[in-house]
Amino acid sequence: MAAVDGAYDCVAKTPLGEQKGVLTVISSGDSFHGTFAGMMGSLDVAEGKVDGNKLTWKMNMTMPMPVTMDCEAEVSGDSISGTMQLGAFGAAGFSGTKRA
Repeated sequence: MAAVDGAYDCVAKTPLGEQKGVLTVISSGDSFHGTFAGMMGSLDVAEGKVDGNKLTWKMNMTMPMPVTMDCEAEVSGDSISGTMQLGAFGAAGFSGTKRA
């Protein structure tokens, strides 16, 4: 299991307020798949890439409106932090902790 793999309890600071969710990362070489399950439902990771402890991916949100989010994060030990680009709404920072 790679160091980036796991389920992270995350909080994103969005224009709609704090959004809590669980980011699941399952890596395979230099790519990964997973989901972000939160208050707006579950979003699948698309085009997930792993570069050491850095992750980049996209998610296609449909509610409350269609937006493709470009995401990036860095894993450090049991912590993750990064940003989600929310189209016209700008960027939301997020952080989380890996579940044991």
